[in-house]
Amino acid sequence: MREQVEKALEQVRAALAADGGNVELIDVTEDGVVKVKLTGACGCCPMSQMTLKMGIEKMLKRAVPGVKEVVSV
Repeated sequence: MREQVEKALEQVRAALAADGGNVELIDVTEDGVVKVKLTGACGCCPMSQMTLKMGIEKMLKRAVPGVKEVVSV
């Protein structure tokens, strides 16, 4: 599942990079929790939790079966 998540995150990175940010995949647990770290401008943005839940999590759940939640670490 980790490879699928990494491939799906590539699609998100282009949008984040346009605003000076990025997302780093930290871990994918067996129970479907994806752990990421928002970096660059996204790391300190007040809207980062919205980006995480409404953007990254929503897209990953559609693209990768088995993803239950995305959390920032």
